[in-house]
Amino acid sequence: MLEQNQIDQVTGSDVYGPDDSKIGKVGQVYLDDQTGQPDWATVNTGLFGTNESFIPLSDASFSGDRLRVPYDKDKVKGSPNVAADGHLSPEEEQELYRYYGVDYGSYDNTTTNTGTNTTTTEGYDTSGPTTDDAMTRSEEKVAVGTQSQEAGRARLRKYVVTENVTQTVPVRKEKAVLEHEPITDANRGDATSGPSISEEEHEVVLHEETPVVQKTTEAVERVKLGTESVTEQETVTEEVRKERIEAEGDVVSDDSRRV
Repeated sequence: MLEQNQIDQVTGSDVYGPDDSKIGKVGQVYLDDQTGQPDWATVNTGLFGTNESFIPLSDASFSGDRLRVPYDKDKVKGSPNVAADGHLSPEEEQELYRYYGVDYGSYDNTTTNTGTNTTTTEGYDTSGPTTDDAMTRSEEKVAVGTQSQEAGRARLRKYVVTENVTQTVPVRKEKAVLEHEPITDANRGDATSGPSISEEEHEVVLHEETPVVQKTTEAVERVKLGTESVTEQETVTEEVRKERIEAEGDVVSDDSRRV
């Protein structure tokens, strides 16, 4: 059980479960209307503190800047949905005590939020000698932010493909040409140097060019992966609760606004 002089230190402190895992931060501390002792605390467990859950302080301990409770985060987040509107009714306390398995004794105990002042509850929706003549109307506000998370991965992979390259190259070829020349004084000796009648063969070697292919490897470009940021509009819809106040009886409103 916490002491009353620890309330200011507990408010805003970190809440840890039995396995030293962080549950959230203390939002408000609620005091017993009769004894003035701290009975309940709300814990902000959602994103940007948008989700408040109640935890009993009967088995809680406070040391340094940590409030330790015998419940894990899932247990706290799964607690009954009770509005943190400054006061717990007996029915709400019964429901919370039953959920946490704590002996809640008699049903006529009620608790009130301390806020930042441990001596007054004026301005909240309670009935008693410490309240003023006004009723506070509250409503939830939505705070939307962003968080970064992995959405996918991109990678570069290099592999080899084969394709045909066709080029035309000129080649030269030799062909045998039959030439006739008359007998003249200049070639008569060569023409008559052999037998007058004989059989004979004469051979000429022909040459031709053929294409020769050589392949070389050269670097043509560098490819790498980078990232760029683009901004898109995404619509977020969240349900919020608003309190409404209606007047009953012979009441004259000081303006035309609906509260």
